[in-house]
Amino acid sequence: MQNPTRHLALDGSTNFRDLGGYAGRDGRPVRWRRLYRSDHLGALTPQDLSTLSALGLARVCDFRGVHERSAHPCALPGVAVHALSIEPTVVQGMQSLLAEGKALTPALTAELMRQTYRDFVSDNSPRFAELFDHLLQDDAPLVFHCTAGKDRTGFAAAMILSALGVPRPVVMQDYLLTNDFYRQPQAANGFASQDVLDVLWKVQADFLEAALQVVQTDHGGVDRYLEQSLGLGPARRMRLQQLYLEP
Repeated sequence: MQNPTRHLALDGSTNFRDLGGYAGRDGRPVRWRRLYRSDHLGALTPQDLSTLSALGLARVCDFRGVHERSAHPCALPGVAVHALSIEPTVVQGMQSLLAEGKALTPALTAELMRQTYRDFVSDNSPRFAELFDHLLQDDAPLVFHCTAGKDRTGFAAAMILSALGVPRPVVMQDYLLTNDFYRQPQAANGFASQDVLDVLWKVQADFLEAALQVVQTDHGGVDRYLEQSLGLGPARRMRLQQLYLEP
């Protein structure tokens, strides 16, 4: 039987992807049409809404900050939306550099991105723990997202896939798929040079690696981080695998 499409082509969202099909613990594939990751869902068309309704989508976990959510509210009829707010810091960091009279360069922007990922681990673990709480309630189809579906969402996807036993190289492969699908917002043009925008709106392996290095250094590895910081002890991790891996 042919696998479903990983990337769902929507008019109002460019980075909506299924996490299904990756080989997890004991070679059992992640179930299709249960776990989705996406950019924001505040610009969906009626056709998009129909497409998502056909998926049986029941739950949304929204990592965007307060202003981001109010600017583009997520409105999916009949779908429960849960706010797991992680305020964006990269643009503020860039604005601070400009205020200090510093020129925005790709190298400076990349370091801001790496620091953002380190902060996911050091400052935002409770929000990612909340995501696992929702995942463990039942296996009703769920999408988690932020604005671009690449950083907050990318780290969350990496933790979910890791918890399901997906190997690190495949986790990274899924993370980097954003560069194949996400389209930069037109409103961003003019904010900075294109080479800076390309760093800001794309993903690089070393961004995720920056977070994983903190996981290793401060927590002794992904397994201990999942257990100690994200509340995923052996019993809950086994339940997660029962819910989201094929038998």
